[in-house]
Amino acid sequence: MRPASSHPPLAWTLFDTPVGPCGLAWDSVGRLAGSQLPEADAAATQVRMRRRFGDTVADPPDFARQWITRLRAVMGGAGDRLADIALADETAPAFHRRVWALARQIPPGHTRSYGDLALALGEPGAARAVGQALGANPFAPFVPCHRVLAAGGGAGGFSAPGGRHTKLRLLQLEGARFEWQADQPGLF
Repeated sequence: MRPASSHPPLAWTLFDTPVGPCGLAWDSVGRLAGSQLPEADAAATQVRMRRRFGDTVADPPDFARQWITRLRAVMGGAGDRLADIALADETAPAFHRRVWALARQIPPGHTRSYGDLALALGEPGAARAVGQALGANPFAPFVPCHRVLAAGGGAGGFSAPGGRHTKLRLLQLEGARFEWQADQPGLF
C-alpha cells in the first residue's frame, strides 16, 4: 500500500515495541505518513517499509520520537488515544478518513463493533464498509483498527501481519477486559 499523502515521506524508521519491530514514516510537514505493525521479523518489517516509503531511513526527529514514546506507553496500558497526531491522509477516500477518525476516539483498552462505528457515522448498514476502511488503514496502530470487533464481541478480521493474534495481543497490552458469555464467541 502506498502512503496516503500527496507530500512524499521525508523518512522512516523502525522501533521496538512489545509486539515486535514497528515502523513509522513522516512527511515533509511533520505528519504521520504511515506506519507498520511487525512482520515476521525486523528484516521483513524493514522490507515492507522500504517498499511503502522508499529508501530514506533516518533517526526520527523529536516529534516522531514523541509518537514512538506515546505509542509504547499505550501498549503498556496508558490511556493516550494518540488522536492529536496529524495524519497525511488527504488522498484517502472521505469515508475511510471518517472511519479512521472515529476509531481514533476509542480509548485504549476499549472496543466497539463495526456496526457501532457504522451507526455513529449515520450509516447503519455500512458495517462491512467500515471493516474495509479499517482493513485499508495505513496508520496502524496509531489509528487503532484493532479496537474494532465483530458483532457479538468476536475478534473479527485483522489484515495486519499476525492477523487476529496481533489484534488480540494489542488489546491485551492495552488492558482490554473481555467477559465470556455462553452464547457468544470469546476473544480470549
